[in-house]
Amino acid sequence: MQEEILNKPEEIQENPGIDSPKAADEHSHPKHPFFVFTVNTLLGLIVLAGLIVLYIIVLSKKESTAQLPVSVQNSKGKAISVVYLNLDTLNIKYELIRNLRKDLEVTVNKLQSELKKDEESLQKDGADFQQKVQEKAISEDKAKQIYEILMQRQQKLMEKKDQYSQMMTQQQIAMNTRLTDSLQNFLKRFNKTYRFDYIIGFKSDGEVLIANDSLDITPTVIGAINKEYQERKK
Repeated sequence: MQEEILNKPEEIQENPGIDSPKAADEHSHPKHPFFVFTVNTLLGLIVLAGLIVLYIIVLSKKESTAQLPVSVQNSKGKAISVVYLNLDTLNIKYELIRNLRKDLEVTVNKLQSELKKDEESLQKDGADFQQKVQEKAISEDKAKQIYEILMQRQQKLMEKKDQYSQMMTQQQIAMNTRLTDSLQNFLKRFNKTYRFDYIIGFKSDGEVLIANDSLDITPTVIGAINKEYQERKK
């Protein structure tokens, strides 16, 4: 478009719709001001204003996505402090848990050993009975008596297994209850000093997928709770 205007100066000069400088003098028209406000100028300002508004909107969106809140706030605008306790580490390093686990393992091994001994004895006597029956070394009445005794022993063994299983379940529940009460009561005393709003339990297979290490209070808790446990044992 600019090339067409530059290549045709004569046509523009000969255009009768534009007055020559002499004609302007003859009519005593005032000189044109430096800036003339026209409809095109108004449209240009509107477009410019729209671009500025659009730029501000885009810039504010970028800033809002880049600037994340540093801390969570409650309805009153107060910052909420949140920390977490690594339960996997606690299960390994808390001395009460280790001692209770050892006691449970001792009990389980004792009961399993007793059941295994009774089961092996029953299997041995059952095999001897089958051999005597096959060899016809005992009478039919005697075989019936031995068979009834073996069945009673088997029934008692099954009942003992169920009984021991219930004992282990109850002991496990009691141990978990003791550990939970111990930890919660300790954390209540512990938090009187630190006054955290939330202490969250974190574990590798839990619902929390990522945790900031700076919020981990596990080493502090383990040191304090083990110290308290040792003092109570004295």
